[in-house]
Amino acid sequence: MTAVLGAQNLDDLYKIIHNALGRILNVDNFLIASHNMRENTISFPYFVDQMDSEIGSNVFPLTTTGSLTGEVIKQGKPLIFFLKDITNYLQKNTLSGKSRIGTKSKIWLGAPLKVKNRITGAIALQSYTKEDMYDKEDLAILDMISQYIAFALERKQTEDAIKNQKQTLEKIFQLSPSGIAVLENRVFKQVNDEFVKMLGYETREDFKDKSVEMIYASKKDYLKAGRIMFLDCATRKRSDFEFDFIRKDRSVFPAHITINYPSLTEPLSWTIASITDLTIRENIEKEKLKHEKLKGILEMAGTICHELNQPLHVILGYCDILLVDKEIDKKEVENILNIIIEQINRINRITNKLLSITEYKTLKYAGESQILDIWGSENQK
Repeated sequence: MTAVLGAQNLDDLYKIIHNALGRILNVDNFLIASHNMRENTISFPYFVDQMDSEIGSNVFPLTTTGSLTGEVIKQGKPLIFFLKDITNYLQKNTLSGKSRIGTKSKIWLGAPLKVKNRITGAIALQSYTKEDMYDKEDLAILDMISQYIAFALERKQTEDAIKNQKQTLEKIFQLSPSGIAVLENRVFKQVNDEFVKMLGYETREDFKDKSVEMIYASKKDYLKAGRIMFLDCATRKRSDFEFDFIRKDRSVFPAHITINYPSLTEPLSWTIASITDLTIRENIEKEKLKHEKLKGILEMAGTICHELNQPLHVILGYCDILLVDKEIDKKEVENILNIIIEQINRINRITNKLLSITEYKTLKYAGESQILDIWGSENQK
């Protein structure tokens, strides 16, 4: 279990599963299949085989392909095929015009990957040399293990989705033309490279866990800005003003600052601030244009956090319950899995919507701040 939780990504998890299963059964020929329910196809994200190394890169339709793995998925139960069974199956598929996958083996066994009643894929073993390599007891072992594998893969896919979300936000963060800082109770937690450059520092670590007082010319200015923020977060939910800041070399420069307060209950607990240098007054209009672009970026960042954080945390929470609570009853497991499936489908709808937007609209959120209205925006045709 520790090794599964420590997997860095899905590919890493596939190898861990393969190695762990190899301590119990012969895994010279082992596969993990994924079932696309919408398109009714199967693919093989992990495929180790002595005869057919190229199969793993292909996608196969279940309706026109004679596949033992497909049979496990369609029937939703563990199956074992001995040499006679395999021969009969291949002959039947030839007569019906279905294409076959891979080289004929002497024995084959597979078990479905189930999350509640939803078949997400299958795992399978086979041997090209020994007809008695496996028996029905081995099939029972494979079926039992498949249940844990299904939950582990589901959890890792969710973790990867969260990781991808963080990477997306990091790209937005770093590509911004203005300085951005994430703060917790007016303490720097993260800043982008533009912010570092604007304030004349060397690295982002120069700001880590430091009070924002370091960028004000005096204690008086620090307190004055705090009063502005306090009044704004209580009435407008957003600050938008100009202020003088101080660089590392003690030079002072005028800046335009925008602060969003995502939390309604504790507005100063964490904030997102953007700063635009207004040193060259002739370029104020140009800087305001950059500010509007940043506003769009923050709206997108706010949208991603707003739309995805809740379902992702719900999924992780319930996955932890399933992995830790060994005495949980079947009815409660079904209820939890229904919630997980619902939240994953919700994430899919959100991400598909975000990827297809070409023109967008915004809606009011937390007072005067705005986020992207993904459900009211236009999509590519």
